[in-house]
Amino acid sequence: MNKLYKYFFRGLITILPVALTLYVLYVFLAWTESLALWALRPLIGSFYVPGMGLVFGVAGIIAIGVLVSERRVRGLLSIVELPLTNLPVIKSLYSSLKSFADYFSSTGQSDAQQVVILRMPGNELEIVGLVTRRSFADLPAGFLPGERVAVYLPMGYMIGGYTVFVPLEWVQPIAMSVEEAMRSSLIAWMARPAAAKAD
Repeated sequence: MNKLYKYFFRGLITILPVALTLYVLYVFLAWTESLALWALRPLIGSFYVPGMGLVFGVAGIIAIGVLVSERRVRGLLSIVELPLTNLPVIKSLYSSLKSFADYFSSTGQSDAQQVVILRMPGNELEIVGLVTRRSFADLPAGFLPGERVAVYLPMGYMIGGYTVFVPLEWVQPIAMSVEEAMRSSLIAWMARPAAAKAD
């Protein structure tokens, strides 16, 4: 019975990520297909080939990327964003999501963004974090003097975390991308190396 349970659990954790990924892809494809039908029906009538929705969705995202690369469109976009950046509750939500998205975008990448291990002197506790800021010149007075960095400490199983301001010597860079660190933090670092998984 224990062996049966072990095989069931192993099969479940193997199929679950695949099933969830396929489900998210299915929802996205179904949404783009219905959107494509609604947008293209006046132009193409009854002619429709399955998969046009995906092409339409990708083309739309690329078109938006091209448009927002233009200075005039960015200026227009800032006007459209005015309600989202001025309403009390929506302002906080929109600004947070936009800053988070900008952090991972190629245009938002900077030398300050780096995965580090945070170690406090005299303490063996290690925390993985992301350096998000190295300059404090534009922040209000009140921060402790000396060379300091802002380190974001992501939390597992949820979107959230803490930002701490610590001396530079407390952090040590590690060879890991921001995406890898965020993904590992999300699942509480439970992923094992490939060699260990084969056992």
